[in-house]
Amino acid sequence: MKRKKSFLSQSTSDKVFTLGGNIFLGLFVFSIIIPIIYIIVASFIDPVTLQNSGISFDFSKWTATAYERVISNKQIWVGFYNAIVYSVVFTVVSVMITLLAAYPMSRPDFRGRKLINIIFVITMFFGGGLIPTYLVISDLGLLNSMWAIILPGAFSVWNMIIARTYYQNIPAELREAAEVDGANEITYFFKILLPVCKPVIAVLVLWQFVVMWNSYFDAMVYLSDEAKQPLQLVLRAILIQNQPQSGMIADIQSTAARAQIGELLKYATIIISSLPLIAMYPFFQKYFDAGIMAGSVKG
Repeated sequence: MKRKKSFLSQSTSDKVFTLGGNIFLGLFVFSIIIPIIYIIVASFIDPVTLQNSGISFDFSKWTATAYERVISNKQIWVGFYNAIVYSVVFTVVSVMITLLAAYPMSRPDFRGRKLINIIFVITMFFGGGLIPTYLVISDLGLLNSMWAIILPGAFSVWNMIIARTYYQNIPAELREAAEVDGANEITYFFKILLPVCKPVIAVLVLWQFVVMWNSYFDAMVYLSDEAKQPLQLVLRAILIQNQPQSGMIADIQSTAARAQIGELLKYATIIISSLPLIAMYPFFQKYFDAGIMAGSVKG
Protein backbone atom coordinates (compact mmCIF):
# COMPACT_ATOMS: atom_id res chain seq x y z
CA MET A 1 0.00 0.00 0.00
CA LYS A 2 1.36 3.38 -1.00
CA ARG A 3 2.04 5.77 1.86
CA LYS A 4 0.97 9.38 1.57
CA LYS A 5 3.92 11.77 1.47
CA SER A 6 4.28 14.11 4.44
CA PHE A 7 4.48 17.84 3.76
CA LEU A 8 8.22 17.99 4.60
CA SER A 9 9.11 15.15 2.21
CA GLN A 10 7.36 16.77 -0.75
CA SER A 11 9.18 18.59 -3.52
CA THR A 12 9.28 22.39 -3.57
CA SER A 13 6.61 22.64 -6.29
CA ASP A 14 4.34 20.24 -4.36
CA LYS A 15 4.83 22.26 -1.18
CA VAL A 16 3.93 25.49 -2.97
CA PHE A 17 0.86 23.86 -4.53
CA THR A 18 -0.27 22.33 -1.22
CA LEU A 19 0.28 25.55 0.70
CA GLY A 20 -1.52 27.59 -1.95
CA GLY A 21 -4.43 25.17 -1.94
CA ASN A 22 -4.70 25.30 1.85
CA ILE A 23 -4.59 29.11 1.86
CA PHE A 24 -7.24 29.32 -0.84
CA LEU A 25 -9.44 26.80 1.00
CA GLY A 26 -8.97 28.70 4.27
CA LEU A 27 -9.97 32.00 2.65
CA PHE A 28 -12.97 30.32 1.03
CA VAL A 29 -14.15 28.85 4.36
CA PHE A 30 -13.50 32.20 6.06
CA SER A 31 -15.62 34.02 3.46
CA ILE A 32 -18.49 31.63 4.19
CA ILE A 33 -18.24 31.58 7.98
CA ILE A 34 -18.06 35.36 8.53
CA PRO A 35 -21.47 36.14 6.93
CA ILE A 36 -23.04 33.21 8.81
CA ILE A 37 -21.68 34.47 12.14
CA TYR A 38 -22.84 37.99 11.29
CA ILE A 39 -26.41 36.83 10.53
CA ILE A 40 -26.62 34.70 13.69
CA VAL A 41 -25.33 37.48 15.96
CA ALA A 42 -27.38 40.19 14.22
CA SER A 43 -30.58 38.21 14.74
CA PHE A 44 -30.10 38.57 18.53
CA ILE A 45 -28.98 42.21 18.70
CA ASP A 46 -31.38 44.88 19.96
CA PRO A 47 -32.72 46.64 16.81
CA VAL A 48 -31.66 50.12 18.00
CA THR A 49 -28.12 48.92 18.74
CA LEU A 50 -27.97 47.04 15.45
CA GLN A 51 -28.97 50.13 13.48
CA ASN A 52 -26.72 52.56 15.34
CA SER A 53 -23.63 50.50 16.19
CA GLY A 54 -23.86 47.28 14.20
CA ILE A 55 -23.28 43.90 15.80
CA SER A 56 -22.05 43.75 19.39
CA PHE A 57 -20.91 40.93 21.65
CA ASP A 58 -22.21 42.77 24.72
CA PHE A 59 -24.83 40.22 25.82
CA SER A 60 -26.75 42.89 27.74
CA LYS A 61 -27.79 44.29 24.35
CA TRP A 62 -28.96 40.95 23.00
CA THR A 63 -32.64 40.08 22.67
CA ALA A 64 -34.79 37.24 21.39
CA THR A 65 -37.52 39.62 20.21
CA ALA A 66 -37.13 38.72 16.54
CA TYR A 67 -37.45 34.99 17.20
CA GLU A 68 -40.45 35.52 19.47
CA ARG A 69 -42.22 37.51 16.76
CA VAL A 70 -41.32 35.05 14.00
CA ILE A 71 -42.33 31.97 16.00
CA SER A 72 -45.63 33.53 17.12
CA ASN A 73 -46.61 34.40 13.52
CA LYS A 74 -49.11 31.96 12.03
CA GLN A 75 -48.15 32.51 8.39
CA ILE A 76 -44.54 31.54 9.09
CA TRP A 77 -45.66 28.17 10.45
CA VAL A 78 -48.13 27.64 7.60
CA GLY A 79 -45.35 28.38 5.10
CA PHE A 80 -42.91 26.18 7.01
CA TYR A 81 -45.36 23.26 6.98
CA ASN A 82 -46.09 23.72 3.26
CA ALA A 83 -42.38 23.92 2.43
CA ILE A 84 -41.68 20.68 4.32
CA VAL A 85 -44.58 18.87 2.59
CA TYR A 86 -43.65 20.13 -0.86
CA SER A 87 -39.96 19.33 -0.41
CA VAL A 88 -40.56 15.81 0.92
CA VAL A 89 -43.15 14.89 -1.73
CA PHE A 90 -41.05 16.44 -4.50
CA THR A 91 -37.95 14.56 -3.33
CA VAL A 92 -39.71 11.19 -3.19
CA VAL A 93 -41.38 11.62 -6.59
CA SER A 94 -38.27 13.04 -8.26
CA VAL A 95 -35.81 10.47 -6.95
CA MET A 96 -38.14 7.57 -7.78
CA ILE A 97 -38.72 8.79 -11.34
CA THR A 98 -34.98 9.41 -11.81
CA LEU A 99 -33.97 5.96 -10.58
CA LEU A 100 -36.61 4.22 -12.69
CA ALA A 101 -35.61 6.16 -15.82
CA ALA A 102 -31.89 5.61 -15.25
CA TYR A 103 -32.17 1.82 -14.97
CA PRO A 104 -33.15 1.03 -18.60
CA MET A 105 -30.71 3.72 -19.80
CA SER A 106 -27.92 1.79 -18.07
CA ARG A 107 -28.76 -1.49 -19.80
CA PRO A 108 -26.72 -2.10 -22.99
CA ASP A 109 -29.44 -4.47 -24.28
CA PHE A 110 -32.16 -1.80 -24.13
CA ARG A 111 -33.26 -1.01 -27.70
CA GLY A 112 -33.44 2.66 -28.62
CA ARG A 113 -31.26 3.65 -25.68
CA LYS A 114 -29.04 5.99 -27.73
CA LEU A 115 -31.99 7.80 -29.31
CA ILE A 116 -33.74 8.29 -25.97
CA ASN A 117 -30.49 9.55 -24.42
CA ILE A 118 -30.19 12.14 -27.21
CA ILE A 119 -33.78 13.27 -26.61
CA PHE A 120 -33.08 13.58 -22.88
CA VAL A 121 -29.93 15.65 -23.49
CA ILE A 122 -31.79 17.98 -25.88
CA THR A 123 -34.24 18.85 -23.09
CA MET A 124 -31.29 20.01 -20.96
CA PHE A 125 -30.59 22.83 -23.42
CA PHE A 126 -34.01 23.65 -24.85
CA GLY A 127 -37.31 24.22 -23.05
CA GLY A 128 -40.77 25.50 -23.86
CA GLY A 129 -40.49 28.57 -21.66
CA LEU A 130 -42.69 30.01 -18.93
CA ILE A 131 -45.84 30.83 -20.92
CA PRO A 132 -46.25 27.41 -22.64
CA THR A 133 -45.52 25.69 -19.33
CA TYR A 134 -48.13 27.84 -17.58
CA LEU A 135 -50.71 27.01 -20.26
CA VAL A 136 -50.01 23.29 -19.90
CA ILE A 137 -50.33 23.48 -16.10
CA SER A 138 -53.57 25.44 -16.50
CA ASP A 139 -55.05 23.00 -19.05
CA LEU A 140 -54.24 20.08 -16.76
CA GLY A 141 -56.18 21.78 -13.95
CA LEU A 142 -53.14 21.93 -11.65
CA LEU A 143 -53.13 25.68 -10.96
CA ASN A 144 -53.17 26.59 -7.26
CA SER A 145 -52.33 23.01 -6.27
CA MET A 146 -49.29 21.31 -4.81
CA TRP A 147 -48.69 19.34 -8.01
CA ALA A 148 -48.20 22.51 -10.04
CA ILE A 149 -44.81 23.04 -8.38
CA ILE A 150 -43.87 19.37 -7.97
CA LEU A 151 -44.53 17.66 -11.30
CA PRO A 152 -42.92 20.07 -13.85
CA GLY A 153 -39.44 19.76 -12.35
CA ALA A 154 -39.68 16.24 -10.96
CA PHE A 155 -37.43 14.72 -13.61
CA SER A 156 -33.84 15.93 -13.90
CA VAL A 157 -31.78 14.67 -16.84
CA TRP A 158 -28.55 15.51 -15.03
CA ASN A 159 -29.58 13.41 -12.02
CA MET A 160 -30.62 10.60 -14.36
CA ILE A 161 -27.16 10.60 -15.96
CA ILE A 162 -25.52 10.38 -12.51
CA ALA A 163 -27.77 7.48 -11.47
CA ARG A 164 -27.24 5.75 -14.84
CA THR A 165 -23.46 5.99 -14.47
CA TYR A 166 -23.68 4.57 -10.95
CA TYR A 167 -25.74 1.62 -12.22
CA GLN A 168 -23.17 0.95 -14.96
CA ASN A 169 -20.39 0.69 -12.38
CA ILE A 170 -22.19 -2.10 -10.50
CA PRO A 171 -20.69 -5.51 -11.45
CA ALA A 172 -22.74 -7.43 -14.03
CA GLU A 173 -22.23 -10.58 -11.93
CA LEU A 174 -24.76 -9.24 -9.43
CA ARG A 175 -27.51 -9.31 -12.04
CA GLU A 176 -26.41 -12.72 -13.32
CA ALA A 177 -26.58 -14.14 -9.79
CA ALA A 178 -30.07 -12.67 -9.35
CA GLU A 179 -31.21 -14.27 -12.62
CA VAL A 180 -29.83 -17.64 -11.52
CA ASP A 181 -31.88 -17.34 -8.32
CA GLY A 182 -35.00 -16.64 -10.37
CA ALA A 183 -35.35 -12.91 -9.69
CA ASN A 184 -37.29 -10.93 -12.28
CA GLU A 185 -36.59 -7.30 -13.24
CA ILE A 186 -38.81 -5.82 -10.52
CA THR A 187 -37.33 -8.01 -7.79
CA TYR A 188 -33.79 -7.26 -8.95
CA PHE A 189 -34.38 -3.51 -9.12
CA PHE A 190 -36.15 -3.00 -5.78
CA LYS A 191 -34.60 -5.71 -3.59
CA ILE A 192 -31.05 -6.01 -4.93
CA LEU A 193 -30.08 -2.93 -6.95
CA LEU A 194 -31.55 -0.12 -4.84
CA PRO A 195 -29.94 -1.26 -1.54
CA VAL A 196 -26.57 -1.20 -3.33
CA CYS A 197 -27.23 2.34 -4.57
CA LYS A 198 -27.64 4.03 -1.18
CA PRO A 199 -24.82 6.57 -1.75
CA VAL A 200 -26.21 7.94 -5.01
CA ILE A 201 -29.77 7.87 -3.65
CA ALA A 202 -28.66 9.89 -0.62
CA VAL A 203 -27.04 12.49 -2.89
CA LEU A 204 -30.14 12.75 -5.11
CA VAL A 205 -32.38 13.09 -2.05
CA LEU A 206 -30.23 15.87 -0.62
CA TRP A 207 -29.99 17.73 -3.94
CA GLN A 208 -33.70 17.55 -4.73
CA PHE A 209 -34.76 18.51 -1.21
CA VAL A 210 -32.50 21.57 -1.31
CA VAL A 211 -33.77 22.52 -4.79
CA MET A 212 -37.40 22.50 -3.70
CA TRP A 213 -36.69 24.05 -0.29
CA ASN A 214 -34.98 27.05 -1.92
CA SER A 215 -37.49 27.38 -4.76
CA TYR A 216 -40.06 30.17 -4.71
CA PHE A 217 -40.62 31.23 -8.34
CA ASP A 218 -42.92 28.35 -9.34
CA ALA A 219 -44.97 28.83 -6.18
CA MET A 220 -45.22 32.56 -6.91
CA VAL A 221 -46.50 31.84 -10.45
CA TYR A 222 -48.83 28.90 -9.85
CA LEU A 223 -50.14 29.36 -6.28
CA SER A 224 -52.61 32.15 -5.51
CA ASP A 225 -53.92 30.91 -2.17
CA GLU A 226 -51.85 32.20 0.80
CA ALA A 227 -52.64 29.05 2.78
CA LYS A 228 -50.77 26.99 0.16
CA GLN A 229 -47.71 29.18 -0.20
CA PRO A 230 -44.37 27.79 1.03
CA LEU A 231 -42.02 29.51 3.47
CA GLN A 232 -39.89 30.85 0.63
CA LEU A 233 -42.63 33.25 -0.49
CA VAL A 234 -42.96 34.56 3.08
CA LEU A 235 -39.19 35.05 3.17
CA ARG A 236 -39.30 36.80 -0.19
CA ALA A 237 -41.78 39.33 1.18
CA ILE A 238 -39.56 39.94 4.21
CA LEU A 239 -36.12 39.92 2.58
CA ILE A 240 -36.67 41.29 -0.92
CA GLN A 241 -39.87 43.32 -0.75
CA ASN A 242 -39.12 44.43 2.83
CA GLN A 243 -42.70 43.63 3.87
CA PRO A 244 -42.84 41.64 7.15
CA GLN A 245 -46.08 39.86 7.93
CA SER A 246 -48.51 42.32 9.51
CA GLY A 247 -48.86 40.21 12.66
CA MET A 248 -45.14 40.52 13.37
CA ILE A 249 -45.16 44.32 13.71
CA ALA A 250 -48.83 45.09 14.38
CA ASP A 251 -48.14 46.47 17.87
CA ILE A 252 -45.43 48.90 16.70
CA GLN A 253 -46.69 52.41 15.87
CA SER A 254 -43.48 54.24 14.96
CA THR A 255 -42.33 53.95 11.36
CA ALA A 256 -38.67 53.99 12.46
CA ALA A 257 -39.29 51.23 15.01
CA ARG A 258 -41.08 49.16 12.36
CA ALA A 259 -38.06 49.51 10.07
CA GLN A 260 -35.69 48.50 12.88
CA ILE A 261 -37.63 45.40 13.90
CA GLY A 262 -38.17 44.56 10.22
CA GLU A 263 -34.40 44.48 9.73
CA LEU A 264 -34.05 42.19 12.72
CA LEU A 265 -36.78 39.87 11.42
CA LYS A 266 -34.81 39.33 8.21
CA TYR A 267 -31.94 37.70 10.06
CA ALA A 268 -34.18 35.59 12.29
CA THR A 269 -36.18 34.21 9.37
CA ILE A 270 -32.96 33.33 7.50
CA ILE A 271 -31.78 31.29 10.49
CA ILE A 272 -35.12 29.53 10.99
CA SER A 273 -35.49 28.69 7.29
CA SER A 274 -31.99 27.16 7.23
CA LEU A 275 -32.55 24.80 10.17
CA PRO A 276 -34.02 21.83 8.19
CA LEU A 277 -31.05 21.79 5.81
CA ILE A 278 -28.56 22.09 8.67
CA ALA A 279 -30.27 19.23 10.52
CA MET A 280 -30.56 17.11 7.39
CA TYR A 281 -26.99 17.20 6.09
CA PRO A 282 -25.23 15.15 8.86
CA PHE A 283 -27.48 12.15 8.16
CA PHE A 284 -26.43 12.09 4.49
CA GLN A 285 -22.78 13.05 4.91
CA LYS A 286 -21.45 9.48 5.10
CA TYR A 287 -23.00 8.72 1.69
CA PHE A 288 -22.27 12.07 0.09
CA ASP A 289 -18.62 11.55 -0.94
CA ALA A 290 -19.29 8.15 -2.50
CA GLY A 291 -22.42 9.37 -4.28
CA ILE A 292 -20.99 12.61 -5.62
CA MET A 293 -18.05 10.73 -7.14
CA ALA A 294 -20.32 8.26 -8.92
CA GLY A 295 -18.84 7.43 -12.29
CA SER A 296 -15.67 9.44 -11.81
CA VAL A 297 -13.55 6.28 -11.91
CA LYS A 298 -14.23 3.63 -14.50
CA GLY A 299 -13.09 0.10 -13.77
